[in-house]
Amino acid sequence: MKTIILYATKYGSCADIAQRIAGKIDGSVTHNLKEAVPSLEEFDCIILGSPVYAGSIRKEAKRFLLHSADILLKKKNGLFLCGMDTDSKDAFFSANFSPEILEKTAAKDFLGGVYDPKKANFFERFIMKLITKQSGCISAINDGKIEKFAEEMKA
Repeated sequence: MKTIILYATKYGSCADIAQRIAGKIDGSVTHNLKEAVPSLEEFDCIILGSPVYAGSIRKEAKRFLLHSADILLKKKNGLFLCGMDTDSKDAFFSANFSPEILEKTAAKDFLGGVYDPKKANFFERFIMKLITKQSGCISAINDGKIEKFAEEMKA
C-alpha cells in the first residue's frame, strides 16, 4: 500500500512526527503542505497532520481540506494533530474536520508536540510560562501513540 503523509508545520514538531510515522509504514513518503501537493491518485492511503494553535489547524491544512476533502473520502485516510493540549483532542478534531471525514478516518489521534521557547514569540512564551509554570523546552511527543497510529493505518 502506497502512503503519503501530508503535514503542515510552524516550528517543525509536526514534520518530526510525520517522519516518525513514515519510518513505521513501509512505502510511505512525507510532504510539507507549504509546497505544491503532488497528485494523490497514485496513493492508496493519505495521512494528514497539523499542529493546533488556539484550537485551529494550520492554514495549509485548511487549504488542503478545502480543495481535496473529496479525495480523503475516497481513500483510506488518517488524521493526526500536534500540540501541547492533548486533553482537548476530541474538540479539536470536531472543530477542524467535517463529520463525513471523521467518520471515514481509519485512525486519528493527538500525538503530542514540542514547545521550544527559542522558536516562540514573546506572546507564546508568556502563555506557556503562565500555563505550565516552566520556561524551558518541553517535549510531549508520544512515541507509543505514534506506534499505535501507524499500526492502525497499516491494518
